[in-house]
Formats: sequence, C-alpha cells, structure tokens
Amino acid sequence: ISQCSAKCPIQPVANLGEGLGYMPPDFLVDAHKEALNVIQAHQYAPVNGLPEFTEALSATYSPLYGKRLEPSQEISVHSGGTEAILSMVTAFVEPGDEVLVFEPAFDLYELHVNFVGGKVKYIPLHPPSNASTEAHSANDWTFDVGELERAISPRTKMLILNTPHNPLGKIFSTSELYTIGSFCIQHNILILSDEVYERLYFTPNSPFPRIATLSPAFFRNTITIGSVGKSFEATGWRVGYAIGHADLIRYMQAAHVVLAFATAGPAQLAAARGLKMAEGNGFWEERRWGMKAKLESLCEIFRELELPYVQPAGAHYVMLNAAKLRIPADYIFPEKVKGKSRDWKLCWFVLQEAGVATIPVSASFSKPDTHVGDEYLRFVACKSPAEIDLAKNRLRSLKKYL
Repeated sequence: ISQCSAKCPIQPVANLGEGLGYMPPDFLVDAHKEALNVIQAHQYAPVNGLPEFTEALSATYSPLYGKRLEPSQEISVHSGGTEAILSMVTAFVEPGDEVLVFEPAFDLYELHVNFVGGKVKYIPLHPPSNASTEAHSANDWTFDVGELERAISPRTKMLILNTPHNPLGKIFSTSELYTIGSFCIQHNILILSDEVYERLYFTPNSPFPRIATLSPAFFRNTITIGSVGKSFEATGWRVGYAIGHADLIRYMQAAHVVLAFATAGPAQLAAARGLKMAEGNGFWEERRWGMKAKLESLCEIFRELELPYVQPAGAHYVMLNAAKLRIPADYIFPEKVKGKSRDWKLCWFVLQEAGVATIPVSASFSKPDTHVGDEYLRFVACKSPAEIDLAKNRLRSLKKYL
C-alpha cells in the first residue's frame, strides 16, 4: 500500500487499507513508561511469561471461562498473536497433516501451515443470495455442515477458527460453535480459535461466544489466541497469549522457546497493569462502541453510493461489494496490476481516482475460489474520525463511475 500510495496523484492518501496511525490509551502508554524503570524487565522474561502478566490474564479470563485458569500451566505468553498461532501449528502439525480453515481467511494461516509441511483445506463461508445487491450482516455468511464433514480425512490434525472474523466481521454463533466443536471432538481434531478481535463485538445484550467455554471437552481440545496489540491498539508491542488445557499449552511453550524464546518484559508489565485498569475504567466498552460508531460512519458513504456491503458483527473491517463500479474500458493500469483480478484493479482505481487505499479481498481466498472476492474491497475503520470523514468525502467522487 505504501508503494502504491506514494504514486497516487491525490495526497495525502486516506489509508483505509491498513490499521495504522492510532495511539493506545494513555493509561497503557503511561504503564509502559513506568515499566521501563523496572530493572528486571530489561532482562529475558520467563518463557511462559512474567507472573504479573499471566496472573492478570488469569484474573481477566477466569470469570469468562467459569473456572480458575492456572497462570503457569493454562496460559502461555507469546511475541504477538501471530507467533502464538505459529507456536500452536509448530507444536502439533507434522509434514503431511491437514488443517481446516474457513475462507475467506487471514493469509498467514496458510503460510504457517506450509512452513511446517502441512496442507490447508478450505471450508467456504457462503454469502447470502442477495450479497451482490443488498447490504447484509456478516453473520449471514455461513458454512455447509456437509462440506465441513467431507473435508475431514485421517490426516486432519487441526481446525483454525477466526471469530470475530477477518475480513468478514462475522461472529460464529453458539450453534455454529457447537457444530464445529462436536465434529472436532468426534474426529480427534484440535481447535485453534483465533479470537484477537474479541473486544470488538457489537451485540449489546449477549456476551461474545467462545468455543472453549461451551463444554469441558471443548476446553480440553482448544487453544484460544488473544492479543494485547489488537485489544489495546498497540500492535507494535508484539504481545500475544494462548489459553488452553495444560496438556496443550506445554507443547506450545516448547515451540515458543525455539521460535522466540521470550517476550518483551516492559510490554508484559504494562499489559498486566493495562488489563487491570481496563476492567475498571470502562475502556473495553468505550472502545467497543467507539469502533461501532466509526464503522457506522464509514458505511454511510456506501449507502449514499448505493453500494452493497457486509455489515460487520465484530472486528473493525467492512467488505464493500463494488460490482456496480464501472472502470472505463480504456483505463490504463500499471503492468503489476494488469494481470490481476478485478478487485486488485478496483483497489488501484479507487486509490488513483479518489485517493483512498483499500485491500483486495480475493487475497483472502484460496486459488480455486478467488473469484468469490473479485468484486470486494476491504476497508478498516480503526482510524480517526477525521480520516474516515476525509475518505468518505473522497469516495463521493466515484459517483460518476456508477
């Protein structure tokens, strides 16, 4: 995005493709500054995390799990949620093993599985029949139970679940989670539940559904991934964690030693204090509904342009269906874009003509199914209200192409 944006004739570019340019809350930044004065924080932290941080995680999540989470055995600290996912994959996936992933999907899942010699098998999330003509909920994208069952083989080792979902914004329902969990128990398949956007769910009267909390059997079979970076808007800190049964966590910690050894001490101490403060100062609710308001503001321009979009139930993404956007037949694309699918061309076109950067959604699909994302662009709302307003005003210039 940065390379393409530099060539854009409209400056500065409104970057709604990447989640950059925002600050963590002041109380977290202040906690990090104070942590820099702690001598031991500048040395290697324990492999499974500083006790202050794992205790804070236990205090935060034990009520959600309905049991006390043992800090040293059922929680593992990692250098970001990405490294936590790679540790899980490294610990349990062997060459030739298969990993089930719902698509569209975060592209790093496949890279991680390929890295250890495994193979990803994708389960499609099907859009509703009106997806190309009407705005609809991300939760309307659903999987077919028969397709899930047919994808399972004797080599299936793991299923990766992402909820709230990137890029859809879907939150898997309790019913869907029971179906997934039951299949995995029946076929002895481990579950990796990537829940890094857990704090961004937009159902006011019901809690965020977590598969590991639905039954003791599901807990024993699931590793849940969390992220300080995503929860506190501090992705550069690279602090993530995993929650699960001790029999699974110990293998993840063994992989973590090889992949990263230890996670930054000052960031862990700051996160420990941040978790305690966020529970009492209203930060979680403020951030959740603040993000909902930003998403609603962004979607106003899509409604004005009469372009259908996927209304997110969680996370901070919006998928826009731009099938109605007409690119002139004689429009000149650079060589690196010419051979790409339509969504890549749409991204370039919107960037050059409106000065707004987005992400092509076909990149979130496997090769046989990239066509499903050909008309979609992904926007992010984790921006300042001023930058969202700038993007909205610029997107109005696309009316002449509709």
